[in-house]
Amino acid sequence: MAAKRSAGILLHRGTGDDTEVLLGHMGGPFWARKDAGAWTVPKGEYADDEEPVAAARREFLEELGLPAPDGELAPLGEVRQSGGKVVTVWALEGDLDPSAVVPGTFELEWPPRSGRVQEFPELDRVAWFPLAEAGEKLVKAQRVFLDRLAALR
Repeated sequence: MAAKRSAGILLHRGTGDDTEVLLGHMGGPFWARKDAGAWTVPKGEYADDEEPVAAARREFLEELGLPAPDGELAPLGEVRQSGGKVVTVWALEGDLDPSAVVPGTFELEWPPRSGRVQEFPELDRVAWFPLAEAGEKLVKAQRVFLDRLAALR
């Protein structure tokens, strides 16, 4: 079975030591009480017949409720997360007000085996972080994208 694939955009602003990145805290009950390692690049899965860069733009809109700012996407490559999913990310310089975000949602039976289906936000909050702090927040496998972004700047 082929690995699931996901594509996303790492929005960044500022220069040098003042560089910040926009991250989303994963929504739902599994991540509610976690902070370190519970943040992600806005991203989502795509099918084999969809171009990854198109999926990254679509998923940015679906996850945040706002289109990605205009600008040139710089490839940051891909990583394989611990669960096997392959994540491809592009960097985009731009700005966005986290208070304007209207996250997408998903449904989950919660509590487990309760028969109750609840709706949760895909990302329950979004924030800007300096690169050093972002490294502590991000899911471990995605931290390499911060190093790759810093190398571009």
